[in-house]
Amino acid sequence: MTFDRRSLLTLPLAAGLTLPAFARTGAQSTAGQPRATDLPMWPPAERFALWPGIPQGAPNPLPVPQPRMPRYPDGYRDFQMRGVVRPEVGVFRSARPDGRAVLIVPGGGYSITSLRNEGIDVAHALNAFGITAFVLSYRLPGEGWADRADVPLADAQRAMRLIRANARSYGIRAEKLGVLGFSAGGHLAGSLTILPDYKAYRTVDAADRHSARPAWAGLMYAVSNMDPGRSHGGSRANLLGPDPLPVVQARYAIDRQLKAGAPPLFLVHAEDDNTVPVANSVDTLAAARRAGIPAEAHFLQHGGHGFGTRLSPRSPGSLWPQLFDRWMGELVSG
Repeated sequence: MTFDRRSLLTLPLAAGLTLPAFARTGAQSTAGQPRATDLPMWPPAERFALWPGIPQGAPNPLPVPQPRMPRYPDGYRDFQMRGVVRPEVGVFRSARPDGRAVLIVPGGGYSITSLRNEGIDVAHALNAFGITAFVLSYRLPGEGWADRADVPLADAQRAMRLIRANARSYGIRAEKLGVLGFSAGGHLAGSLTILPDYKAYRTVDAADRHSARPAWAGLMYAVSNMDPGRSHGGSRANLLGPDPLPVVQARYAIDRQLKAGAPPLFLVHAEDDNTVPVANSVDTLAAARRAGIPAEAHFLQHGGHGFGTRLSPRSPGSLWPQLFDRWMGELVSG
């Protein structure tokens, strides 16, 4: 769904939007970050829909799209979405593409998607390294869709298959398509890593013959399982709902479902993360080692949660995009 001046006038005031925030794009502040009044619209000019029409298992009534722009304590304005009915992927091309591509999965506890902080800004950072980026705006499981726990995975699988089906038009190599997820989006990226062949939806068209398996997976301060007391409580409640079946809870335990042959992993997590405890990534790293899966992990002393690409340049963690780029480069050259 595109948000322009006319469509914004029809949105409820509770969405917290102001028209000037969506009116202009492109200008930069003195710090190099887009100003709030220059925040890019969602979706970007180039994008594609995941499904022909309304996806399978739609509720009645349909969710109501609710974009919003919360202000962070440091003044940064995110762009977040609820009520996605027609999930889509924004395409961010590099000026000097090298064939690598990443599907970026924003987080938000499966209750919102942080499309700027953990999507658009990340895409621009990766573009600088020659990486073509695809940002996923996915459906949220707690908004009435059938088989709620499988809904985000269905969107992620479908996105990977459509990107691969059209790899030539994007100037990428299908075998160099990975995934990068943040927080609950990291859990979804991990789910895609362990469940690329799981039937999360009924076949739609020829694109579904392509593999949904990522070539590699970056898991940023990611939720690793759905266990009570160990998972992020909000992500668990929103994904699984009340009284989930044990088989569904086990299906989405990334750290216990990792098996030999899974894609290589890149993990980043701050030890002072008070939202998703660092133990989530520690457990994932331990599981990868047990299964013989190549993994690189960076544990930061400071950084908190939800930092995206916004850590201070003085912080070692601010270098994670460069490290991710070099790590991918090693995989490709190796």
